[in-house]
Amino acid sequence: MIKNLTRGFSALTLALIPLLAPAPPAQAAEVATLADAVGRLPIAPESREGYQRTSFQHWNTGLDPADGCHTRNEVLLAEAIERPDVAPGCRITGGR
Repeated sequence: MIKNLTRGFSALTLALIPLLAPAPPAQAAEVATLADAVGRLPIAPESREGYQRTSFQHWNTGLDPADGCHTRNEVLLAEAIERPDVAPGCRITGGR
């Protein structure tokens, strides 16, 4: 019985040795400023592949529910290079 206990203890010791060994030193994390990190981002042309306007039918009522402009139209108006015409019910035509 003592031989079996000795063998069991030896096997346990061999199993635990890798856990007790010191870990290899961790590599230092690279530190960069935000400007450097942004500068490293790859530049690619805009792709609208896969976008389907019909997938976004559930716009909220926007900042002023009374004016009829939902969030999408409010963003289009706010970011327009050439202001679109706004018809009753916040129907947007034209613009860029």
